[in-house]
Amino acid sequence: MTLASTLRDNKAVYTVAGVGDLAIEKIREVPGQFDKARGNVDKYRGEARKNAGKYRGQVRETVERYRVEARKNVDKYRGEARENVEKIQDRIEVKEIPGVAVAYVTHFSTRTVGFIDELAERGKKVVHRTAAEVAESAEGVAEVAAGDARKPASKVKAGEAKKTARQQSKSTASTTRKSGS
Repeated sequence: MTLASTLRDNKAVYTVAGVGDLAIEKIREVPGQFDKARGNVDKYRGEARKNAGKYRGQVRETVERYRVEARKNVDKYRGEARENVEKIQDRIEVKEIPGVAVAYVTHFSTRTVGFIDELAERGKKVVHRTAAEVAESAEGVAEVAAGDARKPASKVKAGEAKKTARQQSKSTASTTRKSGS
């Protein structure tokens, strides 16, 4: 089994490719969202300033009025909360905690596995799309290397392709010799 086929069959490779593709998709959306937000800010800036000045006094009065009521309510509900906590503590048994924890972990792990599977599928599409693009470009290089007798420009392209192929094979050979030493 070749390294390429081993990588193609590896779910982790597909997942990483899917993560990268998702990240690129989200990054590409940022400029549009930024422009939209900037437009909204420009649109509502004047109106917001006018409203802030208009309602500033009313807000101060309302805050002062409810501050006293809030303190009274906090004291009132603090006692009720203590009573409720004591009631709940009496109902919960320690024996139930591991079962509840297992249920939460199972739910979380199921959702995580599903998300990873989605990323792997997305990555598989990206890898196969990229592989198809590489195959198409390799076919194009092969056609150029074979030469098209009808077009003089293709001879120039074929010469460039051969030169590039020779340079790549030399660099591969030197890399192989260096790593083998």
